[in-house]
Amino acid sequence: MAFTLYTLIQTAILCTNAIAVLHEERFLSKIGWGVDQGVGGFGDDPGVKAQVLNLIRSVRTVMRVPLIIVNSVSIVLLLLFG
Repeated sequence: MAFTLYTLIQTAILCTNAIAVLHEERFLSKIGWGVDQGVGGFGDDPGVKAQVLNLIRSVRTVMRVPLIIVNSVSIVLLLLFG
């Protein structure tokens, strides 16, 4: 398998899919990264854990419809061009 631009794009799609399917109650709360975790007080700088949780929630919220479209296009290209 050659290292091409398509493989880089496919890797990014797979990583984004992996982030998008993480479920807070079933997976993240078991490792201590649930909804109530990482909540800081007013004026406190958010820690790394809170920022990662916000990134996961943002990816899940914003990228849902674009991921469906990008996955569909990727599957069609893979079927057409191997």
